[in-house]
Amino acid sequence: MNKEIAEALQNTKEVFERIDEVTLYNQEKVIDAFRDRNVALRHFNGTSGYGSDDVGRETLGEVVADIFCAEKAIVSPLIASGTGAISHALFGVLRPDDCVLSVTGQPYDTLKDVVYKQGIGSLKDFGIDFESIELLDGRFDFGAIEKFFTVRKVKMVYVQRSKGYASRPALSIAQIEQLCDFVKKISFETIVFCDNCYGEFVEKFEPTAVGADLCAGSFIKNIGGGLAPTGGYIVGRGDLVDLVAGHLTAPSVGMEVGSYTAGYRLFYQGLFLAPHTVNQALKTSILFSYVLAKRGFEVTPHFDEHLGDIVCAIKLGDPNKMIKFCQAIQSISPVDGFVKPEPWNQAGYSDKVIMAAGCFVEGASIELSCDGPIREPYTVYLQGGLTLEHGILALEKVLQTLQ
Repeated sequence: MNKEIAEALQNTKEVFERIDEVTLYNQEKVIDAFRDRNVALRHFNGTSGYGSDDVGRETLGEVVADIFCAEKAIVSPLIASGTGAISHALFGVLRPDDCVLSVTGQPYDTLKDVVYKQGIGSLKDFGIDFESIELLDGRFDFGAIEKFFTVRKVKMVYVQRSKGYASRPALSIAQIEQLCDFVKKISFETIVFCDNCYGEFVEKFEPTAVGADLCAGSFIKNIGGGLAPTGGYIVGRGDLVDLVAGHLTAPSVGMEVGSYTAGYRLFYQGLFLAPHTVNQALKTSILFSYVLAKRGFEVTPHFDEHLGDIVCAIKLGDPNKMIKFCQAIQSISPVDGFVKPEPWNQAGYSDKVIMAAGCFVEGASIELSCDGPIREPYTVYLQGGLTLEHGILALEKVLQTLQ
């Protein structure tokens, strides 16, 4: 094994132990939810047509709601992505003339057109305002938030838990709880909505357990455990989830319909494995953070800082290094390892992006992958890793490439 990696494994033992403690807590929580809902083989069966009385779909939603300490959840293969889940939540709950206040700055790249672009059915087209306040040194700017509430009626406060393509750290559950308490004291009826992508099972609690009214994410990220083949989730207050269900299918039927002929076994099994899979992804992220910081690169988070998501951001400062880094990750992948990724104009992004994702499930970023926009300061965002061993081999490959 590479000496730098061996040193990292030795010096991150305490961090790994903290991750293991969280994993054990979350694994027990997941098992309890499965057992409390009497999950059985019959729940894995698919349905056709309308999917009426689909006990597998309904029970999967109940299990996720229990894990999130929430009233209700939608878990559906009809949701195409994390962006899709968030978009359904926004359009399901918001109405013309409503105002949304993002307290984590601008939303992730793929959501900007959903929010702002005219003529495509965006929030702006429906007369919904989306305003933003930047974080202040990685923390909520409570003064600016309170001032905004004095001049506008805010229907929804929007929170992006993960860093996205920003240099800031991911938010902690403690920070989200503080925000929820703050907002509810100012305006109890304001909805707190959290983009939870990349954050599931990183800590012991999810946003809805500490006051968020609604949150959403992708089932091919953390929560699907590397097995879920598609889909997303929306979870939170029952009345809000019902509104989102009406947008996902039709207001007259909500989640009374929605078939999936392939069946739900991989969703249940992936959810069961998710705490351990997130454990492996976090440890992979920590190793990259430790070793590359030693090499002189700026990383977020530092290996011993709070972990709010599974993403490690590495500022490379050079587009060619970005490309080589991603190509190194792709080359050690079990799927499409022969492919050399190049920057391209991907739908939803304003800049060219490069993505390495040699995944069993296409685009599943709980599997070892990395990506980033080709723009200054030329940062790559590494996430995932079904096994720590794969992460170690990938780091060895990257170190060889960066020499």
